[in-house]
Amino acid sequence: MLTLDKIYHASYVLKDVIRQTHIVKASAITDDCEVYLKPENLQITGSFKVRGSGYKISQLSEEEKERGVIACSAGNHAQGVALAATKYGIKSLICLPDGAPISKVEATKGYGAEVCMVKGVYDDAYNEALRLRDEKNLTFIHPFDDENVIAGQGTIGLEILNEMPDVDAVVAAIGGGGLLSGVALAIKSLNPNIKVYGVQAEGAPSMYESVKQGKIVSLDKVSTIADGIQVKEPGEHTFEYISKYVDDIVTVSDDEIASAILKLIETQKMIAEGAGAAPLAAVMYNKLPVKGKKVVCIVSGGNIDVTILNRVIKRGLIMSGRQQTLCIQLQDKPGQLLAVSKIIADHGANVISVHHERAGEGTDVTAAYLRIILETRNFEHVNEISKALKSAGFKLV
Repeated sequence: MLTLDKIYHASYVLKDVIRQTHIVKASAITDDCEVYLKPENLQITGSFKVRGSGYKISQLSEEEKERGVIACSAGNHAQGVALAATKYGIKSLICLPDGAPISKVEATKGYGAEVCMVKGVYDDAYNEALRLRDEKNLTFIHPFDDENVIAGQGTIGLEILNEMPDVDAVVAAIGGGGLLSGVALAIKSLNPNIKVYGVQAEGAPSMYESVKQGKIVSLDKVSTIADGIQVKEPGEHTFEYISKYVDDIVTVSDDEIASAILKLIETQKMIAEGAGAAPLAAVMYNKLPVKGKKVVCIVSGGNIDVTILNRVIKRGLIMSGRQQTLCIQLQDKPGQLLAVSKIIADHGANVISVHHERAGEGTDVTAAYLRIILETRNFEHVNEISKALKSAGFKLV
């Protein structure tokens, strides 16, 4: 069984391996509670994963180090293993799902690992890694279901309590559960009054379903923009620790995650990947009972692919009422576009795209449709513009 002593030992061993990530107060997130961030997106390799893999590799025997290590990952664990293995002069082979962001694949190679791309998701990469482990006689470094890995991740819990002993609640994302297991065990062992919450993506709720049903559940498929927590089946150790130490688990949608990523960029100047923004999404959308509390959200990683970031920002703008598409039915006569434009301008919105087309079969022969994409302040602003257009006699479709 994992003990608090082992987490303290991991903290000592990792002292010269990891970067100190100090808690940041995050204003302008919500008025309901005091939000603080533990910015593991600023960690070496851009994720907390270097803690678990670093401690695990430090504890290998000389014989195991000589044979080399193998791991599987959606990306962040891969980079942690690659960096730690290179630091100890060990060769590493990493199996990645073929859907992993290009930035994570290239970074893994850059840290000195050999990379093997596997068709499918994390679980498919895991199966291939086990096959190659046996074939090449390598030591497998599990991304979450290993007590040394969990101990390494648990050092985050110690750091939070050292820096903010009066914290009321800590929120972390769950993929396989290694991060939350370690953090929850550390925090609950030192102060059982502090609440610890887990967050999963709606499209990959394996731990959520497992805890609810009281047994490990394997999902048929998973789909979420938060690739770092896209796991079909949680681990045995992590299921046990989370069932014992975590107060509650909630889920958030991809749209809510996108909004949280955008909020972090705009208010904190901080880049988070989907998994890293999930805890903030749970707080922003009132999924947790933390009103009036001091809450630390662990921003677990920042390794988001720039092409995905572009799409996520657009999704976040739409979700927060910052970008809106209006389709307006007009009479096909001069001056209509001018009248619409004037109303929009008078209300302080910015037009970024206009598409005008004459009506098709089955509609008034003199009608036309105007599709306009606007930059707006919020949903209240959108409603204000819509109301003004309707008052002027325009029909919104």
